[in-house]
Amino acid sequence: MSSDFYTSWIVPVAAIIIKICRAYTDTQQDFEDYYQEVCLQLWRSHRNFDGRASWSTWVYRVSLNVCMTLFKTQKRNRRVFESSALPPELVADTRASAHESLNELYVAIRKLSEVDRAVILLYLEEKSYREISEIVGANPNNVGVRISRIKERLRRLIDEEDN
Repeated sequence: MSSDFYTSWIVPVAAIIIKICRAYTDTQQDFEDYYQEVCLQLWRSHRNFDGRASWSTWVYRVSLNVCMTLFKTQKRNRRVFESSALPPELVADTRASAHESLNELYVAIRKLSEVDRAVILLYLEEKSYREISEIVGANPNNVGVRISRIKERLRRLIDEEDN
């Protein structure tokens, strides 16, 4: 992968990739592996990007597909996420994720099913129900109901952690 591709295509959407990878990983090593694999797959597939959707929508699709695939095939080791090993140009974008309540949210999100993780991450990115349905391949009419159920599940999971 050329540094030009990384700088031009990956860095502008790195926050998307980081959020998705973080939601599917528990350890720094896994996070770095997922991030690298997503970047590699974006580089490999960018010629297939036809412009019907935005580049960020394409990045969501590829990132979610890569993370779901890796998640299914990897055994998990539990460790706290550390943002200090990220490239310096990306650290500024992830400083907010160091906040404790956000970490609690990510812990709860990791307990959701793969598809529910994808849906709530897209919702948190303020994607429309239509965009969410296109990215995850769901029925647009069901996205709102699914989001309500996910929010309630997250509330319960966070409450359980606090008690």
